[in-house]
This record gives sequence, structure tokens and C-alpha cells, in this order.
Amino acid sequence: MIWLVSTHNTPRFAFNLSWRVTPHSACHAARSPGNRAIMMSISNLLPWRFGLVAFAAGVAAPLAAQNAPVSILPPAVQPAPPASVLPPFPLGDQQIVRPLVVPTNPVAVWPAIAARSLLTAIRASAAHGLKPVDYQPEALDRAIAAGEGDALNALATMLFGQLVSDLRDGRTPSSARVQWFVRDPDAQAMPTSTLMVQALASSDVPATLRQLEPKHPDYAALKAALAATPIANAARRNLIMTNLERWRWLPADLGQRYVWTNVPEYQLRVIARGKTVSHYRTVVGKPGRTATPQLAEMATGIVVHPTWTVPQSIIKESVGALIRKSPGTARARGYTWTNLAGGGLSVVQKFGPGNSLGMMKIDMPNPHAIFVHDTNARELFARPGRALSHGCIRSERAVELAIVLAIMQAGMASDEAANLFKAGENTKVPFAEKIPVYINYFTMASAGDGKLATFADIYGRDEAVVASLASARVDKSVPQPVKEIRAIEAPGA
Repeated sequence: MIWLVSTHNTPRFAFNLSWRVTPHSACHAARSPGNRAIMMSISNLLPWRFGLVAFAAGVAAPLAAQNAPVSILPPAVQPAPPASVLPPFPLGDQQIVRPLVVPTNPVAVWPAIAARSLLTAIRASAAHGLKPVDYQPEALDRAIAAGEGDALNALATMLFGQLVSDLRDGRTPSSARVQWFVRDPDAQAMPTSTLMVQALASSDVPATLRQLEPKHPDYAALKAALAATPIANAARRNLIMTNLERWRWLPADLGQRYVWTNVPEYQLRVIARGKTVSHYRTVVGKPGRTATPQLAEMATGIVVHPTWTVPQSIIKESVGALIRKSPGTARARGYTWTNLAGGGLSVVQKFGPGNSLGMMKIDMPNPHAIFVHDTNARELFARPGRALSHGCIRSERAVELAIVLAIMQAGMASDEAANLFKAGENTKVPFAEKIPVYINYFTMASAGDGKLATFADIYGRDEAVVASLASARVDKSVPQPVKEIRAIEAPGA
């Protein structure tokens, strides 16, 4: 039995909420599907001798958005929905969700034992790189001492909501998340109202909040590193807290299978059931106008021997001049073109050894025109610093990567996948099951084993997060400006 109290002069109501917990339990069951292990190996796939790749893979966890919570109040005291609640909107074929805003009026009744448990959780938030002072521990302590009642109920409900929001969705407002376009569904999967019911039923707020922690081992490793770093070492603590915060911007559950690339590390990994199947060095966007944005998109297939539609910026920069001065050379490099009204050109590069996208690309529709692909400039992978592209991710051993994904996601046999490249034809291979591709930006991370390393902040994106964490907390229930989505002018070049 849980009390709900209106802060206005309306009667109090008490009623059993246990039936409201059942849908939430069903949601968690849906997020934890049964797994089947598949042992695969890839050897001697092509004349280029990729060596042996052994891996285990499970069933990809669904990333579908969950239903929003329903009201738990009688109709007579149901508050009007806050104006700041924004509906989900689609990006590609994913259901992308803005964090939900849970109204604090009416508020829950907080027994003293539950309020003290909340105070414990607030004081422990420093272990996550948050600032306990943001959640008014002294005011809550005084309210507990003053006794149960409306004042404690209102304060505890508000502070619980703020702490949940920051642990689940991140403390940093969108304005400080530079070129970060990942939308996190956790606010719908784990709504504040449901978490509050759980916390009050158990009187164990820390245990309720533990389910919000990212499941990736790096989050636990970063927490341990923060605990081991002296307060005096402000630079290292800021670095750790910045990367802890970035984890909270991602879905807590990344899925059973996914492609993961960390831009500052210049690495891409294929992950299955928490294990690295294969890994590859990468080339990423140059700092400045063509820096690689951070995305989470669904890959729908691979394209073997892709063509390349040359962006207008590159036509103006180089290809147009080549066509005008030496059309024979341009044709030898695979370019075909048509004249446009006003003197412009539309240029496509045919597939082949000289194609700028190389022998494959991962098909991952998104409004940023960013994808993972091969390259014909493979010598660049030998460089230590590889921020050299026009925004897309170039992968070494890209043919191997394509074959791994064709086996995992399209159900192909290794010989069948290898023959796609031997045939020398432009071919699209759709996946039977889409796979998430995460393009991230972590300046302290591991290779998936929890052994942390640091990487250069090649785009200078740490500073805004550090400044935000040091500043006063921003109320995220106030609508934040929606970031402009602008396709990079020269993807893949």
C-alpha cells in the first residue's frame, strides 16, 4: 500500500499499486531475451588470408521503445501533463526517445526509513562522479529530523526524481554534448514513477538505483578509478568523471550484438554477448567541419563493391577540376558525370579497386550521412594519429569485417560470404536482423576488458562536459534546444 498526496488542498488517497508493477516487470523480461550461443570460425576466406577469427554470438537484444507509464492517480486528482514532456520522434527506423519528465505534483508519501535510504543514495552519488550537494542532502536531513509529513514528501519526491534523471540520462544538458546525437531510451524503459514505486516498496533506494548503472564493464572500471584517484588530482578526476557521464548518455543495455567504435581510440570492434569477435583500426573525421559525430544507428546490411556519389564539396575542391582538365584520367579513375543546369556537375565513381569507398560499406541509414566503409588508401592505418577522413569511419581489413557481419547477421556461410567479393559485382546483402552501430567518443576507455587507457581529446570535446559538471545543475525538465542535424558535406572521402 502506497500513499499519494496532492500538494493542493485536496484529500489524500491510499490504494494498492502492486498491479502497476506488473507491466514494468514485463518490460524487463522483454529486455532480457534468452540467448543461444553460436560458435563460428572464419579462416582462409579469401586469397588475402585473414587468418582465424573465432567468436560466440547471441540473439540481439531488442531496442524497441517501451510504453510510457500510465497515471496512478484517481481521475479527480490527476494533474495536467506538463508542457515540457516531448513525444518520441523517429530517426531512421529507430524509435528515438527524449527523456521523460515526471511531474512532482502530486508527490509520494515518504516514510522516514525510505527518506533516510534516499539520503544514503544521495551521499553515495559521488562514486558516480556526481555532486551530492546537487541533491540537497542537508535539507533532506533536516526534513527527516522534522518528521514525516507534507514537507518531507515534497522534498524527497523532487530529489529522488533529480537523482534518477542524472544517473539514468546524464547530468549534462544537451548543449554541452558536442556533436552527440545518440538518443537514450532508458527514460521510457525505466520511468521515474516506476522506480519510485519500487524504492518506496522496498525502502532501499540504493538497490533501486543500481539497475540504472550502465552494464558495460568500463563503467565499473571508471568508478573504481575515481575512488582510487586523490581529490588533489583534479585533472585525472575530471577525465574520469567526464567519461562516466558519457556512459549515462547511452542506453544502459547496448544489446547482445553490436558494432562499437571509439573515435579517439581509432578502433572498431564487433561485439557478441559481451565478447569481442573481431577488432579493426580506423580512420576518423578530421577535426573541425568534418569531425565525426557520435551516433547510434541500426545497420540494415552491407554493400559489396559500392559506388560513390561524390559530394558537391569534393567536386568543387578537386574532382571537378580533374574532369575539366583531364577527362580521360577521370574516366580511368572510374568517374562518370552529367552536366547540371548552371554549369555544375553530378559525379558518381563506379565500383572497383580505385573507388574511394573501397570494397564494402555498412549500410546504416541516418540523416548525418555517416557510415563505416573500406578505403583504397590503406597505408593510412599505419599512422598513429588517424583523424584524416571527411567524417565517415574507414575500417582496416574491411572485407573481413563485411564477411563477419554477413555470417552473423545475414546467416551466410563463410564461403558464400567470401564469394560475394570474388564475383566483383555491386551487391547489397540485407541483414536478417539489424545490428546497432555505436560511434562513440571516450577519452578514457578499455578494449572491453575493463583495463582503462587514455586517448587524446582529438576534437576538444571534454572541456564542455568538465565545465558542465562543475557548474550548477540544469533542470532537464525545461525543454532543451533540439540540435540541428546536418549531413557532413563530404562523407566517405
